[in-house]
Amino acid sequence: MAEKDQVKPLAPSAYRIGSHEDEDQAISMELKTLKQRKYIKCCGCITALLLIQAVILLILLFTVFRVKDPVIKMNSVKIVHLELVNGTTPKPGVNITLMADVSVKNPNVASFKYSNTTTTIYYGGVVVGEAKNPAGKAKARRTMRMNLTIDIMPDKILGVQSLSSDIQSRKLSMNSYTKVGGRVKILHIIKRHVVVKMNCSMTMNLTSQSIQEQKCKRHVSL
Repeated sequence: MAEKDQVKPLAPSAYRIGSHEDEDQAISMELKTLKQRKYIKCCGCITALLLIQAVILLILLFTVFRVKDPVIKMNSVKIVHLELVNGTTPKPGVNITLMADVSVKNPNVASFKYSNTTTTIYYGGVVVGEAKNPAGKAKARRTMRMNLTIDIMPDKILGVQSLSSDIQSRKLSMNSYTKVGGRVKILHIIKRHVVVKMNCSMTMNLTSQSIQEQKCKRHVSL
């Protein structure tokens, strides 16, 4: 009975220390794994947010923030001053004055800043008049209107060969060329230089002293 009641010896202390070290190492590995999972999840969330923002930005760039063509239009042209000799021929030395109503429509979400506007009048392929308008700005989705005063030199008109036949018909066929160059800047990121050109043909009626049959074609280059 004494042998049966004999107490078994305890495990060596070295074994117990090794067991604790294994447990600490396992806990440390588990903590590292948790940290790595959190890091991966965090990186995944940030990447997803960046991708969503990139997609939204691309959609905006191709829709709302897409640079659209400004529209230039010659609304009307009026004869302000015209002196005729015998009611038929423009008086030499006295300029013919035209007033042109030109509008620039900006369909973009940002303003359109344009430089000096130039309008040139041609008769028989010869430059007979020119007008310049100062630089300005067409606000976002607004229309800017300009009144251009154009002085036509009769001396140059008198030098055109077709003048005699045009005087008989009491009509002078003329052409105008208007150029507006500017820049559209959206969110200080998108910058686009725009040049709007417009060619118009018109007929000056010497009897009624009015502009008739006005037709215009526009061209935009980015």
